[in-house]
Amino acid sequence: MLALLFPGQGSQEVGMGRDLYDGSSAARAVFDAADAALGFSLSKLCFEGPEDELRLTEKQQPAILTTSIAALRALEERLSIRPAYVAGHSLGEYSALVAAGAIASDSAAALVNARGRFMQEAVPEGEGAMAAILGATPEIIRDACRAAAAEIGQVVSPANYNSPAQTVIAGAVAAVERAIALAKQAGAKKAVALPVSAPFHCALMQPAADKLASEMAQLSFSKPTVPIVTNVEAEPNDEAERIPALLEQQVTAPVRFNESVARLASLGVTHVLELGPGRVLSGLVARIDRGLSRSSASNLSEIAEVAEVLASDAQ
Repeated sequence: MLALLFPGQGSQEVGMGRDLYDGSSAARAVFDAADAALGFSLSKLCFEGPEDELRLTEKQQPAILTTSIAALRALEERLSIRPAYVAGHSLGEYSALVAAGAIASDSAAALVNARGRFMQEAVPEGEGAMAAILGATPEIIRDACRAAAAEIGQVVSPANYNSPAQTVIAGAVAAVERAIALAKQAGAKKAVALPVSAPFHCALMQPAADKLASEMAQLSFSKPTVPIVTNVEAEPNDEAERIPALLEQQVTAPVRFNESVARLASLGVTHVLELGPGRVLSGLVARIDRGLSRSSASNLSEIAEVAEVLASDAQ
């Protein structure tokens, strides 16, 4: 049983999607539609950079989504695939919604462009921080965040439950630093500050959530053809009317990726395919459940290999 996974921020690289655009008419159509919807050449930014501009949250989000969906369409040109479930990490949930037919790719690109802008504007640069804490359970890190928030009087909380031994935290700078110290006292092995421009997936993002809700009120989502295992609940959803509220909550709630992968396995998924730039999610899946077969594809050669494996599995 197959599930598709889609990456979030941080997986971008200059040059991504170029061979998809050149070698797949379906992928080219995805990029062209995004360019038209956004009013600037997202495709040129993906293919040529500059890297500094591609790292901007409001550009990075539609760039990764568009490249991910272009990879999916290029795969579909080669092989008719029928995933049982789809899921994504943060931004990747929007790619999953496109894959499930709940929203068109150009509409999703415009929506995450706005989402990125709202998230960037929510907290002045330099006031928020994020850090990955390694070698401690989610429970230890939750306790460290609660204690630091109470002590400092500022927001800090888990932002991404990435694997059993990796949790990302987000919040005000001083509170994040104190939570790191408390987590290390409780046995965490390492903490790595993340080079992000805002503290995503915490209460400080509430202004962004409010603006995103207003933006989504102008859209209509279709019933997904495939259930999406959501970040907020780590449970499958195939109800169109629930999508906006789940996406709004996702802005301030932690990404429950660890639980989502475990849930996919419990639902009978045996193979997860990551579509889009990078292999971050495939690496996390290996740490969550080594029993799951994993593959990833972001360019035409990898898509050809994956198509061959999937075709063989279907026989």
